[in-house]
Amino acid sequence: MATGKRLTSGWTRGDKRRRQVAGFVVCINNTEYPASLELHKIYRVLADEDARREGDVRVVDESGEDYLYPAEWFALLRAR
Repeated sequence: MATGKRLTSGWTRGDKRRRQVAGFVVCINNTEYPASLELHKIYRVLADEDARREGDVRVVDESGEDYLYPAEWFALLRAR
């Protein structure tokens, strides 16, 4: 189960425990949260195994806070 309080909108605000940066993603869909997510912007992803199992990613968004969003809204960036 993901940490934080589940909201009816489908995202969860992260808890205040320190999480490790797991990588970076680019937003490919922001239709439900245009104020929080900028299309084509690169975002940090924080490690959250529970979120991954549920098909979500924990992203630090425009507010500077980390939230869960559907993984399908992002494309994973891989360094070479």
